[in-house]
Amino acid sequence: MDGEVTRATASWENGALAPVDHLRLERADSPTPGLVEGTEPGAGQKSAMFVHTQSFEDLTADTEEEAQTEAGRDSELGKSGEESTEELQVLVGEDSVEEQKKKETWPESKTKEEDVSSEAWRRHRKHVFVLSEAGKPIYSRYGTEEALSSTMGVMMALVSFVEAEKNFIRSIHADGCKVIFLSKSPLVLVGVYRTCQSDKELMRELYYIYYQIVSLLTLTQLNHIFKHKQNYDLRRLLAGSEHLTDNLLHRLDRDPGLLLSAVTCLPLASSSRDVVSSSLQAAKTKSLVFSILLAGDRLVTLVRKKDQYLHHIDLHLVFNLVGSSSSFREGEGWTPICLPKFNTAGFFHAHISYLEPASDLCLILVSTDREDFFNLSDCKHRFLERLSKRSAYQNLKEALKCPSYSVDQVGIPELRHFLYKSKSSGLYTSPELPMVYESEEKHERLMGLYQDLHSRLHHPTRPLRSIYRCGETENLLAWVTSGFELYLCFSPLGTKAVAVSAVNKLLKWIRKEEDRLFILSPLTY
Repeated sequence: MDGEVTRATASWENGALAPVDHLRLERADSPTPGLVEGTEPGAGQKSAMFVHTQSFEDLTADTEEEAQTEAGRDSELGKSGEESTEELQVLVGEDSVEEQKKKETWPESKTKEEDVSSEAWRRHRKHVFVLSEAGKPIYSRYGTEEALSSTMGVMMALVSFVEAEKNFIRSIHADGCKVIFLSKSPLVLVGVYRTCQSDKELMRELYYIYYQIVSLLTLTQLNHIFKHKQNYDLRRLLAGSEHLTDNLLHRLDRDPGLLLSAVTCLPLASSSRDVVSSSLQAAKTKSLVFSILLAGDRLVTLVRKKDQYLHHIDLHLVFNLVGSSSSFREGEGWTPICLPKFNTAGFFHAHISYLEPASDLCLILVSTDREDFFNLSDCKHRFLERLSKRSAYQNLKEALKCPSYSVDQVGIPELRHFLYKSKSSGLYTSPELPMVYESEEKHERLMGLYQDLHSRLHHPTRPLRSIYRCGETENLLAWVTSGFELYLCFSPLGTKAVAVSAVNKLLKWIRKEEDRLFILSPLTY
């Protein structure tokens, strides 16, 4: 596979927590975008919604340190310790975890019964195992934990042997496989992969699984459990929640947002989005921290408490929770949820409901008060009452009929698909998949190509600024600046010159459509 690369002259990460105000004033009036963060297409014109939009490296932050520094907020943000066990059993309304499990049918559940000694089991591209530091099995993506207990015991023995030499194991490369280890006391996560992704990319996926488990229990509760009983079988607490982890792993293979550390928006006229946001802003209560309106896997709007920022990883976990359960469609749900990038020590409490039974519009109201269900239910009804009187509600319903757009609208014949991320806003945009990539196999192959380019751009020791890659079935171009990331897929008949000229045309089109594709003016309480 031929490729041309350009080395970066500076580190790709910026590290800023929010866009700098003076950069916003330099936002170009010209449709030709600036390359500096805060002036790129899609950059918000007010304060950012997310804590750290360039957080690819942020996934490697020391979670234990976060727990210590944030433990003081435990009483304000929710309950922890022994109470989390009780709260976990109330995942949706009055249903227990076991009852919810019976309601759902998950396409990956059949893989749990696979014969772990079979060749078919070995051929899976991505295996993920979670175990305790005592070697107790907690989760396996394929095959039952019981059948894999001896395998997990060997994994833990490897970790312990290296740690005994005052070192730690990161990865093993052998026979075309990569075995990645992530030790986050009291858990150990191991991934076995047959992909082209870098170790860092694969480590990112293990971090997502770690945060998924923490979101159900809190780190405080995990530490409390294993401090008192090292051999505790954590599956007793996580019973029925395996589908959340299964679904998250499925999303990691298919959702560009998890690759880009960003969220995509429902295309909607800015005037209508502003009305929706202001209606949500008006329907508030004292304990409300975040109000989030989703349309399937797309963000419609997010209103936050002043000085409280949501991390995109936490929002992805909320997306996964809502998308993994049909139970929320049956009424107003009330569930404890830990947002691990905000605070690993305690629970928030989320009121989750759909605006209409047959609609994809889902409203999530996140509160610090476990007794605030009826107040948040009232907020939901006040928001819906206010919004239903505005024409913006009908516009929103119309937008749901076409939640994406075709790449043909860009007007570049050779362009098949693209991913564009605005770093300062933490939002990305992408057209619907063309027919050539509609099948699940081809979709995952395209995502694999994007993942490979992403790995090369963000290599830990040799980061690149741009790369052009020619293949038999498509040509790809990737480019990263301090303001944005861009990945483009072209017909294999195109040339590099055509690809380079297409970049400027695409950026101009995104600048022209940014009011519709991005949230430029996020609101606060």
